[in-house]
Amino acid sequence: MPVELLAPAGDLARLKIAVQYGADAVYLGGKQFSLRARASNFSLQDINEAVEYAHKRNCKVYVTVNMIPHDSDFDGLIQYLQQLEQIGVDAIICASKAILSLCKEYAPKMEVHISTQQTTTNLKAVQYWQQSKADRLVLAREVDYANLQVITQNTSMPIEVFIHGGMCANYSGRCVISNLLTNRDANRGGCAQSCRWNYHLYHNDESLDQDDFLFSFGSKDLCAADYIEKLLQTSVASLKIEGRMKTAYYIATVVKAYRNLIDFYQNNGYISTECLDENKKLIQRCSNRESFNGFYPGLPDRNGQIYNNIVTANQSYVANVLNYSNGLATIEVRNYFKTGDKLRLFNPKGQDIYFNVGTMKDINGEIVEIANKPMQKLSIEVPVEVNEFTFITIGEE
Repeated sequence: MPVELLAPAGDLARLKIAVQYGADAVYLGGKQFSLRARASNFSLQDINEAVEYAHKRNCKVYVTVNMIPHDSDFDGLIQYLQQLEQIGVDAIICASKAILSLCKEYAPKMEVHISTQQTTTNLKAVQYWQQSKADRLVLAREVDYANLQVITQNTSMPIEVFIHGGMCANYSGRCVISNLLTNRDANRGGCAQSCRWNYHLYHNDESLDQDDFLFSFGSKDLCAADYIEKLLQTSVASLKIEGRMKTAYYIATVVKAYRNLIDFYQNNGYISTECLDENKKLIQRCSNRESFNGFYPGLPDRNGQIYNNIVTANQSYVANVLNYSNGLATIEVRNYFKTGDKLRLFNPKGQDIYFNVGTMKDINGEIVEIANKPMQKLSIEVPVEVNEFTFITIGEE
């Protein structure tokens, strides 16, 4: 069976982008029982619309019910699981044996996937969850490739692994820094990402930092593009992208890049250097943090850490398309560009199309030379047909 490409969706608009750009499945959080409390998240009505949209396009929908529950957190849970089942959700993602048992009893049509929050790193734990009737297991990000091979060669349990996105400063799901510093429980939906803050560093009362160079102890982001061919040679069931709080452009870019890599492998039995390099460049278009191969090569050294957490805004994405008619696109400005600039049309399918900006007009028909007002609506000529899923970016090749 072909490996699944699983993408995040912070809201309905981003779910549609993930589906259009090549995801086989999407995962999202509801308003309750989910770990990304600050993501937009989905009402039951939203989830119903998401399932209808995705299923029409042969894409599955998983809902995170992955908080670590205390007794008070069970209120309404059974009803919620039954509502998800009635909507047609394909699976829940949970981190609790109690939630697994309740779902199997009261909403048995849904699969139950065990979250990375359980930090499963060994074959014995995999066997435990299989015996507990879980349908899939999401391994901890801390599993290296050699360990992954041992696991997949010795179990029939469908295994899911992360290939892209943020990394936790602790074993995933075991961090309490946010609790201590902000009283926001990371394992009940409130992570403040304290590991990415900037800190003063002292040794024997001596300051080791400067005001313009404070320290963090966060990890670089995971980018496993170099390991996709190896991962596809194992029997993993799903390759997962992290990022329910990321932008639509980020989702589009990352999903398309990994879709390209997977498709190339499935068509050719390998991934060429040219294909790999091209799609790593594609991923870099939307990145604003350094990345590395995570734990796949083995235990990370200092090169996997971000000691000075300088995040630079990526401004390559300049506009999105609202509608199209007779060679004219109505666009919504996001970043600066001007008449004569070379831009790129980034679409779900096919190659990028480059063009130079000609005449631009605002909604009053007035000619605009410089697009520098975020959210401004402009009309511009484009060389090919575009649609609401097209992004416009700076045109450097």
